[in-house]
This record gives sequence, C-alpha cells and structure tokens, in this order.
Amino acid sequence: MRMRIRTDISFLVAWCILQLASLPVAADSNWPQFRGPSGRGISEEVLPQTWNLERGENVRWQTPIPGLGHASPIIWSNRVYVATAVRPGAKSELKTGIYGAGESYVEKEPHQWRLLCLDLADGTVLWDQLAHEAVPRQQRHTKASHCNSTPATDGQHLVAILGSEGLFGFDLEGRRIWRRDLGKMDAGPWDVPDLQWSFASSPILYDGRVFVQCDVLSEQFLAAYDVTDGREVWRTPRKEVANWCTPALALNEGQIVLNGWKEVAGYDLKNGKRLWWLGGGGDIPVPAPLVVDGMAFFTSAHGKYRPLRAVRLDARGDVTPPRVEDTNAAVVWCHPRLGSYMQTPIVIGSNLWSCDWQGVLTCGDASTGKLHYSERLGTGGQGFTASPIAAKGRLYFADEGGRVYVVAAQEKFEVLATNQLGDACLATPAASGGTLLFRTPEKVVAFSAKP
Repeated sequence: MRMRIRTDISFLVAWCILQLASLPVAADSNWPQFRGPSGRGISEEVLPQTWNLERGENVRWQTPIPGLGHASPIIWSNRVYVATAVRPGAKSELKTGIYGAGESYVEKEPHQWRLLCLDLADGTVLWDQLAHEAVPRQQRHTKASHCNSTPATDGQHLVAILGSEGLFGFDLEGRRIWRRDLGKMDAGPWDVPDLQWSFASSPILYDGRVFVQCDVLSEQFLAAYDVTDGREVWRTPRKEVANWCTPALALNEGQIVLNGWKEVAGYDLKNGKRLWWLGGGGDIPVPAPLVVDGMAFFTSAHGKYRPLRAVRLDARGDVTPPRVEDTNAAVVWCHPRLGSYMQTPIVIGSNLWSCDWQGVLTCGDASTGKLHYSERLGTGGQGFTASPIAAKGRLYFADEGGRVYVVAAQEKFEVLATNQLGDACLATPAASGGTLLFRTPEKVVAFSAKP
C-alpha cells in the first residue's frame, strides 16, 4: 500500500512539473527584440550564475541550428524564434578573434534564410520555415554572417532583416506575408568601399510600425513601415557613413534615437522629423543607443576617437560641441577614449557598464560619468562582440571564444564566475522564464538555475 501511495505521489509531482513548464511566460518577461524589452538588456528574473555543459549542471537543453547566423534569439510566451542563413551542401566559415583584416568571404552559391521556432521548455523544434532563397546580394566579413540582424515580434507579427535580401514580415508560424527591398545594402567601411561586411542593424517593432535604420554606402535613411503589409509610412534621409547600429525607442520623449558617426540624432517617432543631432566619434559605429531616464548613451570606436557619452533627450537642433571631449547643455558628459567598438553599454540603477572589444570593462556613474573602475575581463586577445545582458545583480559578458564572465553589478570590480559555452559566441544572449539563452555557430543553449 505504501509503495502504491509513493508511486502515485511521484507521478503527481512529475505531472505538476510538466504542467508548470507548459504555462505561458508572463508578458513582462518576453524578450521580443535585440537586447530584450526597450533594448536595455535587463531581465527581472533569477538566472544561473554557473553552469557546466559536460556535467549538465544548470543546462536545460541544447538544440542544433543549421547554417550560420549571429542574430540573437527572441522569445515570446513559450516560443523561441531564431533566424539563420544556410548554405546547402557546405558549411560557412567563420574567423573569430582580434585581427585587423577586413576581407570578405565570396559566396556565390544560393543560400536559404530560415526561421526556426523552438519550445522554450525543452528546445524542441516546433517548426523550421524557409523564408527566402537566393544568392547573397552582398559579401560578408570573415567574422560576420548573412544573418546578423535580430528579428522582432509583438506577439502577433514577426519581422526580420535577412542579410542583404531586405525586410520581411511573417506570421507567428513563420509564413511569409510581405517583403520590402531596402536597396543595395552595401555595408562596408567608408574609406575602403570595395570591402563588403554585410548588414547588421536589427528592426524595432512598436505600435504597428517597423522601424529600420538603413545606413549603408549607397544610401542612408531611417524609415517606418506598416507591420501588416510592409507599406512605407515615412522615410527620413540621413547624412552618414555605413554602420551596423540598431535604433532605440525613447517612448517618454516620443523619439527614436540613432547612433552614427556624422549623425547621432533623435527623430520624432510619428513622422521621422529630426529633432536634435551631433557629429563626431568613432568612424565605424556598431553599438546601439541606450535610453534611460531622459538620457541616451552612445558609444563608437575606430579612427581618432572612441567616445562614450550621455546626451539629454530634450535637446533640440545641432548640439555638436567644438571638440568630441567637450560637453554642453545637451551633452552631459563624455569620455573620448573609453568607448566600445562592438558592444552596447548597459545601465543598472545609477551605474553604467561598457566593455570594449578587447575585454576592458568600464563602470561609472550614469548621470555624471564619474568612473568607478576600468578592469580587463580575461587575458586579452579573445575579442568581445556580443553585448551584455543583466539580471538580479549580475552582468553576463561573452567573449568570442565562448567564455562567459559573470560580473557583480556593483561599483567594485568582481568576477563572480567564468563559464564555458564550448564554442564561439558572437550573438547577444536572451533571457525569459528564468532561462538564459546563448547562440553559438552550431546551436542554441539554454541554462536555468535548478532548485
């Protein structure tokens, strides 16, 4: 009799666990775009501090992903969406690490751009849809892919920029609804236009509109499209160089803000009118702006300057200071040599963290720019491309070699743990439902703190 009771209880417990795993994720824990809600990279949930792939510690699941892509996973409810570019019959090469060469891979074979949907609970592939097939219109950098841009969703629609092939709209089963050709999309350095490095800016979805920053060599513009049919709502030309920045929304100020070299600027969200702007900085901008409490933080690198600076969003007109290092009523503070080449900064509480591509992590006061520390993660030489995310007093920084440094979100430098992903990592992680997701060139790995 006791044995039967124990068996019944065990079955009941197992059944309850399965039911809990299948419950919808709370709306406020969705991760719907690049760097999650509002693009700030912050999860409000408890994420694991340590894991071990070999022993399976805190490893929830691992799911292989075909092809090559640096697009981050996004999450809505119990579903994980991943975009990738597949070269049928061949494996795409990838060269990581710190190097100065700007060569491209010439791939004239047809590629398949695919959308995959995974179950957040166990990583099962729910569907794998062919979104587009063609020979890539542009080449890619040896460290890039033909699918660098992270998709976005509002829980009803799914939008994605698929390499140089344009902007696409899908339903939540991956069925293609519309496509917009964004032009040549020749992304490469302004001073060596023969080099092609592939597109990387991610779309932002809000209030039925898709916002796209399309700064390439042949044309530069910000545009808004209708999410239901891809119809262009407005377009604003920009005077800019090619860059790889994703825009950010400042909803309280009614703005969309863009990073750049010649035109860091804020635009009216309704009609695209430019409200304020400033120039100067690194001439190969990559990081997205970060909007927090009426200010936007910008960083860029390459060339003479690599500034990290804060700008008030109530600014109007040209607010460019005489020198990059100068401040004024709009530019609250600036560190001309502490900026990041690849990573977007992150703000938690009153402090801001910024990590450069060699792993030098800077922490300072977000409102004043006063520095607390500047320390190195790792030993140097690994390369840091993926932007950080944070949760419950911890920051997660992944280098290109697949080492993840968990740093305490405090004014004193402290590395809480160093974990391994077992492969390269250039995609920014995602988090939802107490689960931390990393994308490597071969798979998506999910970690969660087990009770």
